[in-house]
Amino acid sequence: MSARTQGRAAPRTGRPGPLWALPGVVFFALFAALPMLLVAYLSFTHWGGLGTPAFAGLDNWTRLAGDPLMHRAVGLSLLLTVASWALQTPISLLLGVWAAGRQRGRAILSAVFFLPLLLSSAAVAIIWRALLDPNFGPPAWLGPALGLGTLDPLGGGGSAFWVIVFVAAWQFIPLHMLLYQGGARQIPATLYQAARMDGAGRLGMFWHITLPQLRNTMTTSSVLMVVGSLTYFDTVLIMTDGGPGTDTTIVPYLMFRAGFRSWELGYASAIAFTLVIVATLIALVMVRLTGFGSMRSTREGM
Repeated sequence: MSARTQGRAAPRTGRPGPLWALPGVVFFALFAALPMLLVAYLSFTHWGGLGTPAFAGLDNWTRLAGDPLMHRAVGLSLLLTVASWALQTPISLLLGVWAAGRQRGRAILSAVFFLPLLLSSAAVAIIWRALLDPNFGPPAWLGPALGLGTLDPLGGGGSAFWVIVFVAAWQFIPLHMLLYQGGARQIPATLYQAARMDGAGRLGMFWHITLPQLRNTMTTSSVLMVVGSLTYFDTVLIMTDGGPGTDTTIVPYLMFRAGFRSWELGYASAIAFTLVIVATLIALVMVRLTGFGSMRSTREGM
């Protein structure tokens, strides 16, 4: 290396300057922060969608705190979130780790697994509603064949809620599988080579190498699952319309019904703002508890 080169200042490394964040900040302010402030304002008003909102003080929030339907909707939303996480996480993790390997046919099967995510939520809901129709879907012949009579998974007996959990998993597991696939491919091969030399088996390498190396991916996937489950709506609207009864009336559906069927936009805004606060708090707690906020790399030497 020449003396002239040695005399030059070393290239600057590290994080980019704050101007790089400006487009993102402007986008967030216009399409996230501003609408949230508007919703917060409307939650203190009575408004039917026309005319000027009338200031109502804490009326909507008082009603929200004492509404038994809201309490049930919160419980169902939390149950949907927990059940979705418990079902989707292990399946996505195993499929993602498998897809990161070099098995024959892996690329084709990975593409097949990814197909549900290419469909819109409305299309997914229409497909599964037709498949589960008790008149002409598989339940029409499967129930009598098994001696169970006519099956109606969306009609009652508490099964409609679990059908929603299953359909959400069927639709979104491919997304999380893709996250785990990318994370698994970043794990240095030298770790597995060293483990093999020490006599570790596949299960041991998965438990002691793969899982710890994927902890940040798992946090990202879990936050996406939790926020997605708390805001799950269109599939519920199309498949069950919140029923039967209130069996699938989760918080986003209750917000829709208050805002666009009862035209109580002030009350619907209170529900929406509560949902934003709860989802944000849960995401922050998850990031805090998992140490994801420190953004420590799990890659070797980084």
